[in-house]
Amino acid sequence: DGPDAGLFSHAPDVHYVWGRGAGWMAGGMSMVLEFLPKDSPYRPKILDGYRKMMAKLLERQQPNGMWNQLVGDPKSWEETSCTGMYGYAFAMGVKNGWLCPKTYGPAARKAYLAVLERMDQYGNVRDVCCGTGKKNDYQYYLDRPHVHGDPHGQCAILWMCRCFLEMEK
Repeated sequence: DGPDAGLFSHAPDVHYVWGRGAGWMAGGMSMVLEFLPKDSPYRPKILDGYRKMMAKLLERQQPNGMWNQLVGDPKSWEETSCTGMYGYAFAMGVKNGWLCPKTYGPAARKAYLAVLERMDQYGNVRDVCCGTGKKNDYQYYLDRPHVHGDPHGQCAILWMCRCFLEMEK
């Protein structure tokens, strides 16, 4: 319910939409939909949830292509791993015909380019939230350390690269 309907809170008892936590859901639903048989009785519900989530994420993407550590909260910092995960989920939706290419294709590309701008010459990305436990405290999420070269960020970028390379074939 409310302004975050369609997104996932970090935990049942923590109602902040933490970027990477929601990113696992975005990426996970994309992967499930890719392999779930078209005639599965679960497919319509998962696809509906995926599309609702993607629409909410599109509304909250920053003009530069990034998403915030707390999704949609301009007071929180721009976080790279969730941006990679959402860009991947958008690209998967375009590639597989689940999302409108004219709407989500440019958003996926903006996310991809924004993440590449945060990559060093060795392929390490910056502004990745460190591993995070849950806490029902707004400031806790704002104060999470930004790390450089963390596998959480690297993985999301590899997912996006895979999807963009497949679309070019």
